[in-house]
Amino acid sequence: MLDAREAVTRAHREEWARVVAALARRFGDLDIAEEAAAEAFATAVERWPADGVPPNPGAWLTTTAQRKAIDRIRRENKRDDKQQEARLAHDDSPPEPLGAVEDDRLRLIFTCCHPALAVEARLALTLRMVGGLTMPEIARAFLVAESTMGQRITRAKAKIKAAGIPYRVPSPEDLPERVSGVLAVLFLVFNEGYLATGPDTDPVRQDLTAEAIRLTRVIRGLLPDDGEAAGLLALMLLIEARRPARVSAAGELIPLAEQDRAAWDATLIAEGHRLVRERLAAGVAPGRYQILAAINAVHTSARTIGDTDWSQVLALYDQLVRLDPSPTIALNRAIAVAELDGPEVALAAVDELEDSLAGYHAFHTTRAELLRRAGRNPQARTAYDRAIALAGNTAETAYLTRRRDELT
Repeated sequence: MLDAREAVTRAHREEWARVVAALARRFGDLDIAEEAAAEAFATAVERWPADGVPPNPGAWLTTTAQRKAIDRIRRENKRDDKQQEARLAHDDSPPEPLGAVEDDRLRLIFTCCHPALAVEARLALTLRMVGGLTMPEIARAFLVAESTMGQRITRAKAKIKAAGIPYRVPSPEDLPERVSGVLAVLFLVFNEGYLATGPDTDPVRQDLTAEAIRLTRVIRGLLPDDGEAAGLLALMLLIEARRPARVSAAGELIPLAEQDRAAWDATLIAEGHRLVRERLAAGVAPGRYQILAAINAVHTSARTIGDTDWSQVLALYDQLVRLDPSPTIALNRAIAVAELDGPEVALAAVDELEDSLAGYHAFHTTRAELLRRAGRNPQARTAYDRAIALAGNTAETAYLTRRRDELT
């Protein structure tokens, strides 16, 4: 029988966005939606261990959250308005037209990703409201202080309320220009699931990767000719295909070179490759996600790490750098350079990124591995120490610790 506390945890992962989205649709206020949902989950923590897990946890949480929201509105309402109370208790009014897709969470994403908000606010707000991530997890994802992230999210919710940003999927005419922001959010949600930043969470959060893939499929259904929607879906599928081989039984991250490729999901790989081929056949210049998908297609086409076509990987990174000359892309490009030209050449490129990536754990991980390959063990140990201090993922920390301790 499912333990009550485990049931609450599972319900939080599976139902948070559903509950928040349902409340946002009904009450039109993200603050009320978030706080009422949090109160409902807190009530579940108190009551389920004693009363037992309800037959439908999601419905129980939604109903409880709606009652909490109504109670809060009544407390804040200074007028003794019986008609208003009746409307809150019996919301029988027909819903307004909500857009092309009848999906509460998708509507919530477009609300959180409205162009009136700053890009950082869109990403953070969606991770909180849709992904259900905690404030520390989101702060780690953005490499900022938790208090800074809290203020950013609070301001974003206030702006949505003050500007009257609608809770709906945009019209078909507006979708193309709005979708790029949504894709960026979905990619960040997927990344958090692929390698969770929180030390107290599962190292790989399949609930987040699955939800990001589901919503990306919906976006692609809305815009079947959008190359980046197809590219992001292909990228997610090819990365998700490797999930069964990414963490060892001992809870340690397994790098790509050491993964059991027989454990990879062949069905997801086949779908991802098909999407990549379709975009190549379209004859349209690829965008960022399409190039990243093509890089992952090269990796998942190789039977062993030794069979990887690193020249093709580097050529794709060169193409990507022209579109996105960011330090993180340059860092990943250096890994391909190391395979072709050796660790010292790659190290020279990586060291140029230190000013931009000093607080990024993957920078120090990459340096540590390259220094190790170059035989510079004392420096490698220092780099491992820095990477361990910055990494929040338990499986990655275990892997880095073992690699450091193996150095003489």
